[in-house]
Amino acid sequence: MSNRMKVGFIGLGHLGSVMVGRLKAEGVEPVVWNRTRAKAEALGLPVAENPAALIGGADIVILSLFDSDAVESVLTSPDGLLAGDCAGKIVVDTSTNHFERVAAFHGIVREHGASYLEAPVLGSVVPASQGALTVLVSGDADACERARPILEVLAKTLFYLGEPGRATRMKLINNLVLGTLMATSAEAVALGEAAGIDRETAVDILLAGAGNSAVLAGKREKLVSEDFSTHFSSALIYKDLHYLQDLARDLRRPLFTGSITKELYGLVRMRGIDDLDFSALYTVLRDY
Repeated sequence: MSNRMKVGFIGLGHLGSVMVGRLKAEGVEPVVWNRTRAKAEALGLPVAENPAALIGGADIVILSLFDSDAVESVLTSPDGLLAGDCAGKIVVDTSTNHFERVAAFHGIVREHGASYLEAPVLGSVVPASQGALTVLVSGDADACERARPILEVLAKTLFYLGEPGRATRMKLINNLVLGTLMATSAEAVALGEAAGIDRETAVDILLAGAGNSAVLAGKREKLVSEDFSTHFSSALIYKDLHYLQDLARDLRRPLFTGSITKELYGLVRMRGIDDLDFSALYTVLRDY
């Protein structure tokens, strides 16, 4: 890919490291920073001393962080992004944030002369490696167009939702569907086994019938092989559903299936395996 924008990338977890790999494969070699420096150095890319230094040499900085606490720290710590030369820069935050705190992020970045785009992504490690994520964007329209060539390296589909906060709210609503479909699929497979049906057969029957979904199809091999190496962690879906509960409260609406599903992932957390893929909920329900 030919693009003259200088790119920085912060956050090299399961998804972030794959997104960086995708950028590199398409000819975009970002300067990177990660709280654990060894993860950054392992990628063979230039590593910034801190976020402030990183934004000083970049036109666009992409964040892929665990939660809003991590985003706030990267933005506002003494050597954070906002301590650097931010004028005219674009901060693209692909993290899934709390809907209230993301509004504050827009404001503080703007105060420092930069544009903040909330850009949470739909999809995890596999689509990220293929440039097939879906990205939801809220924020300044001109900044979105300037960032589009980079976003289109990572995403097959981009929805521009305009007003700050909308992209985050929609991402949380999307993860209501993601979490509940996974929980229902995991429970169905566990029940099938308890009823004497081979696990792989149960999964395939569900995929041939009412259980057919992109979620179950994407997790078929993990369920069959019990390989729960992380693509999207239980800790993340638990956090996202907690944020969603706050959104439902703010909207003065009940949250039925989302609240129950969050507490199922609370069981995963209580067992101490929430760093594994969120499909590992199956093992908790099987053994319950």
